[in-house]
Amino acid sequence: MKIKKLEKYAKKWGADFFGIADLKPAQPDIIAQGGAMVADYPYAISMGISLMDSIVDELPKREQRAVAVSYKHHSYDIINIRLDILASQMSSLLQNKGFRALPIPASKRVDDEKICAVFSHKMAAHLAGLGWIGKSCLLITPQRGPRVRWITVLTDAPLQATGSPSKQHCGNCRQCVDICPVGAFTGEPFRASDSREIRYDAAKCHNYHETLKRKNDWAVCGLCLYVCPYGRKNSLKQHKLQ
Repeated sequence: MKIKKLEKYAKKWGADFFGIADLKPAQPDIIAQGGAMVADYPYAISMGISLMDSIVDELPKREQRAVAVSYKHHSYDIINIRLDILASQMSSLLQNKGFRALPIPASKRVDDEKICAVFSHKMAAHLAGLGWIGKSCLLITPQRGPRVRWITVLTDAPLQATGSPSKQHCGNCRQCVDICPVGAFTGEPFRASDSREIRYDAAKCHNYHETLKRKNDWAVCGLCLYVCPYGRKNSLKQHKLQ
C-alpha cells in the first residue's frame, strides 16, 4: 500500500501525527508484554492526536474541580474515543484491501500486575521516529512535547518504516522527575535494553491516582505532561502569536 495514501486518510480522520514502525527490533519486548496475539504483526501504524494547550496549561490548578474535569474529559475520555475510532477506520481500510489489521485500544490495561496494556503505543511511535522516550516514560515529540495521545494499528500489510528511533534530547533536564508528587521517576534516561522499572515505578503512580480517586472521582495529576519544556515551548509560542 502507498504510505502517503494511508497518511492522507489518517490526517483526514483527525490524526495530527502519523508514522510506520518496523517492529522486528522490538520483538522480544512485544512478546513479553502482549504474547502471540500481537507478536505476529511485522508493522505498526502509529497515529497521534494533540492535546489542547488551553487545558493542559491549567494543570497547576488541578485541585480546582473545573480544571480537573476539563482535563479528564477532553484529554482522556474524548481523545480516547477519537483515537479508537481512528484506529477502527484505519483497520477497516487495511482489511478491505486484503491485509490483517489489529487496532490496539487507546487506553485499556490487560495486566494489573505489570500495570500495562497489551502493546505499547509509545514504543510504536518511538520506533516510527515520531519522538523519544523521556525521563517521564512519556513519548516526547519535538513539536508538541508529551502533549499527544497515541493509538496503534498492527498490520501485515507490506509497508516500510517512516523513520527510526529518535535519540533522546532531554539532556540534564529533570523537571518531570522533580514535579512528580510521589517520586515515581528515577531520572534515568531511556535505554532500550533497560526494564521500565529502572526509570519508572508504575505502582507508585497507580497508587497515587487511586488515592486521588478515593478523595474525588474527578481528581487528576498530569504534572509530568504539563511541565515538559518541549510542550510548554510550543504553548508559549502559540500565545505570542495571538
